[in-house]
Amino acid sequence: MSSIAPRYKYLDALTTAFVVILLVSNLVAQKICMIGPFAISGAILLFPITYIFGDIFTEVYGFAASRRAIWLGFFGTALLYAMAAAVIALPAAPGWRNQQAFTAVFGFIPRILAASLVAYWFGEFANSYTMARLKLLTNGRKLWTRTIGSTIVGQAVDTVLVIVLTFAGTAPLRTILNLIASTYLLKVAYEVLATPLTYLVIHWLKSAEGADVFDRDERFNPFSFALRGQAEPSDS
Repeated sequence: MSSIAPRYKYLDALTTAFVVILLVSNLVAQKICMIGPFAISGAILLFPITYIFGDIFTEVYGFAASRRAIWLGFFGTALLYAMAAAVIALPAAPGWRNQQAFTAVFGFIPRILAASLVAYWFGEFANSYTMARLKLLTNGRKLWTRTIGSTIVGQAVDTVLVIVLTFAGTAPLRTILNLIASTYLLKVAYEVLATPLTYLVIHWLKSAEGADVFDRDERFNPFSFALRGQAEPSDS
């Protein structure tokens, strides 16, 4: 996997924060919380932030930087799942009485694990691809159309995949559709409300990094790690 241009001061820190947020959201996802009348996974408080990071990576640093972060997050999540399963399988030491609690927290159900990884991969790449394409289409103007448009597409892909892959064959179609609709609307609303903050971060980073990458030569291959794109001034 190629490195992104070392002249960027904040990209590595942002990528690290992205991966940490992704991993923590997976750890807290198993608790179902009540917020008003809504029963939601604890992950809903954190996971949508990863899409904001995706917007920032693509808008400031280009699709290649976003692709790098997505793959690092994917491998990090897979490692978390694998290590959790391995440690759970190890025999507990005599006198250690927390095996059941440990298993409840870290015992990811294989079907949910697979659904989460598939939905994350496709959703994040759909978000980044839409963001990059809209930037070319708008010639770097009207940033809000890209942040919201990419969220609408990316969250639709993520939400449909994770819920269908998790509940298909075990829950009624009506329940699945209700879950998709409520979760999707909540995620999109979350990120729409965060748009002003996204604007501030993007504008600050463009100024601090001297970067504003347009993916004019990018082929948008998720399996190619060549650094592409060129920095140009834009009126966002």
